Amino acid sequence: MSNLLKKQISLFSLTMIAIGSSIGSGIFRTPSEIAGYLPSEGLMLSVWILGGTIALCGALTFAKIAEHFSKVGGFYVYLKEAYGELPAFLYGWSMLIVINTGSLAALSLVFTSYLKVFFPVSESMELVIAIGSITLLTIMNILGVKLGSLFASIFTSAKLLGIISVIFIGFLFGTNTDVSFTNIDFPTNMNNLSLISAFGLALIGVSFSYGGYQHATFIAAEVKDASRIVPKALILGIIAVCTAYLFINFAYLKLIPITQIASSGSLASDAISTVWTLGGKFISFLIVLSVLGTIGIYILTAPRIYFAMADDGLFFKKFAEIHPKYHTPFWAIIFQSIWTILLLIFWKTFSNLITYVVFVDTAFFLLTAATYFKLIKQKTLIGKLTAIVFIAMCSFIVLNTLIEKPQQAIAGIIFLAIGSVVFLYFKKKNIK
Repeated sequence: MSNLLKKQISLFSLTMIAIGSSIGSGIFRTPSEIAGYLPSEGLMLSVWILGGTIALCGALTFAKIAEHFSKVGGFYVYLKEAYGELPAFLYGWSMLIVINTGSLAALSLVFTSYLKVFFPVSESMELVIAIGSITLLTIMNILGVKLGSLFASIFTSAKLLGIISVIFIGFLFGTNTDVSFTNIDFPTNMNNLSLISAFGLALIGVSFSYGGYQHATFIAAEVKDASRIVPKALILGIIAVCTAYLFINFAYLKLIPITQIASSGSLASDAISTVWTLGGKFISFLIVLSVLGTIGIYILTAPRIYFAMADDGLFFKKFAEIHPKYHTPFWAIIFQSIWTILLLIFWKTFSNLITYVVFVDTAFFLLTAATYFKLIKQKTLIGKLTAIVFIAMCSFIVLNTLIEKPQQAIAGIIFLAIGSVVFLYFKKKNIK
């Protein structure tokens, strides 16, 4: 059935999807958390460089795999080819139940919360607007992948321009001239953590901010000349994101001291407000655009995983149906949005689940990167090194989270165990 999906996505659109999937609300929120773990300019900037290096190694690894497996489903396809149906199913299961839908729910609430800067919104109306935004973007993506990718390109371009503006203001008007990579002071009693553990916890926020570029692999079957374009889009995308994140963090540090960064609840707004009185509204508008664009991208890409699972007979048959007119996996898109809305109604917020989501997500990044050694016949030295570095760093994040944040990590493990039971149910029922 995947041959019914039209090849409509260009290099520019896919690169914008890779960039837009990564740059969401994270860069406007996580630097404060990271500064709390690493309270000096050098350490804060270095963890973003480290995170960018990890992401680039991941992008290079996944790009190489995508050259050989340009099918609908991305990570799901790689895991199935390398390890069989169960790990592949668990990845799709985690995307549907926690990772993607949880991120969508959280992003929609961030979107509505920043609308409050422009007009008053009651708590009940906030929920209505969040549900309305999910519904509207769902309809847009059902109407066609070309419309969805165009939306992604426009909003990604807009938020990149906004981030460039923040960087420009910070570098031009920031008064802190002492920002230095060499300032690496770390108090010995900082949160009762060692420097290594603090780096590991800071990498959770960094990983949350960088994560998303892999969404470009989910729709490889809908890309023109996929074996050439998908790797280019991944590499170009992550380089752009790495550069933007490093410069915007440097801009934050030039505008306000790191102690204020650590205590700020609205970092970008607070930073810009120091040199521009209308900065709060400006940055709120930027975040609204940014988050709305990311919601649209996540709704567009992830349902292709559920489609691939259903096409394999491992999920509801409806998820494999393609709309006869719009040529999109509409039931997969609809169910994802329904589940997201249910999470919005019953859970309200996902702030306590970020570590849990990153734990599960990073575990699958690790497992998928390891498929490089099973799936790629002609391995290069650079390819091996980038894959090994990425796998090692993902292992560190997973193990450090298990040690320092056991509740969230164990919850993730329990969730995967439940997914295994669900897999056996579908196998037993032999849904096709």
